[in-house]
Amino acid sequence: MGMGRAGPYYPGAERLISPLLHLLVLCTFSSLTHIGESQVQTPQCRIQKCTTDFVSLTSHLNPSLDGFDIEFCKALRAYSACTQRTSKSCRGNLVFHSAMLGISDLMSQRNCSKDGPTSSTHPVIPIEPCNYHSRHHQASRPGTGTGAPEHPRPTYLFCGLFGDPHLRTFKDHFQTCKVEGAWPLIDNNYLSVQVTNVPVVYGSSATATNKITVIFKPYQECTDQKVYQAVTDDLPAAFVDGTISGGDSETRSIWILEKSPGQHVEIHAAYIGVTIIIRQQGRYLTLAVRMPEEFAMAFDETQDLQLCMNGCPTSERIDQEGQLQMPMLGLQQASFQQQARVEAQRGLFTLESASRKCREQLEVKDIYFHSCVFDLLTTGDANFTTAAYYALKDMETLHPKREHWHIFPNSATGLRPFSLLLNALLTSFLITVLL
Repeated sequence: MGMGRAGPYYPGAERLISPLLHLLVLCTFSSLTHIGESQVQTPQCRIQKCTTDFVSLTSHLNPSLDGFDIEFCKALRAYSACTQRTSKSCRGNLVFHSAMLGISDLMSQRNCSKDGPTSSTHPVIPIEPCNYHSRHHQASRPGTGTGAPEHPRPTYLFCGLFGDPHLRTFKDHFQTCKVEGAWPLIDNNYLSVQVTNVPVVYGSSATATNKITVIFKPYQECTDQKVYQAVTDDLPAAFVDGTISGGDSETRSIWILEKSPGQHVEIHAAYIGVTIIIRQQGRYLTLAVRMPEEFAMAFDETQDLQLCMNGCPTSERIDQEGQLQMPMLGLQQASFQQQARVEAQRGLFTLESASRKCREQLEVKDIYFHSCVFDLLTTGDANFTTAAYYALKDMETLHPKREHWHIFPNSATGLRPFSLLLNALLTSFLITVLL
């Protein structure tokens, strides 16, 4: 009976260990001599690149799988051809001559013929027409032989909506809006996203999202139209047609991933490079979207009402670019009963207690923290704390530029200190409720 559990055994692997280690040592040694500018390797001798390419071509091969010998011999022949091309400039180079001995030893062990096909150091990667990343990666690779110009890396945009509601646009503008009813967040030739917002407190202009509709429009042979709809207490893990994915049987072009039943789903549309995260926190929904700029900008003048692209209309803005010109009326004008009703709706959160509650999950006092405080003071619903937290986390997951993650109130254009803004917002809220 064995004393321990053996690891995986690959037949024939033991015969490869010594020569492969020999070549790996050569690769390391040649790198060190290159860095140290030793006379062992002259600037013209390219044995280091030959060895590095061979290791790259063989590091993923498994000796226990069918076809190993064929692929390994291809790589060896490519290695041998590379050494022959640089042989004149490597005369007297110890690394070069050691590599030649190692190649001969390995070819003998694996019964490799000297003539035959070789591995390419730039293998052709088949393009997946229904995968945006595959199409763009292939187009941006140098030396593809297509004759087409190289394309720059794709640019991605982020949009998020959460809370009462707070909107982060594709341009990283942060707004607090009313937008009661149905409003389009995104409306272009590839994707439409519409949200429906309802009042969160009786008599207040603040709203929150209770319905999200996402329409993926038909795209070439990749997908037919797909519609996803979520409402409060119904966050399905399927499209409205009952399917959970689209595309052919081999390659999915679009699919839904249920991360937490009834609370968190993700929609991945690989054919256009779009990711959407939808959550339910308390009674309301949050949304985060990442999509390529080239698709986000594909719309005409009839589709210009898009909150993610252009922000909320001025008449729907609560913050009005962060500056509120409102009469400063206080609770002293209200009756005792009215004061009690407002305090009950707010859940008795004070600025201090709301700040303390938000700090439990939001360490940085950026706009997400301040939005959390505003939501608690407006509604008294502690679920808005978690909504702000996950809105921040989803933004960090999807936003392409880390340096733009955090937006601070005192750095936003025209934004007054948050305490003044908050007082104005709450005053507006109290006026509306009390009158």
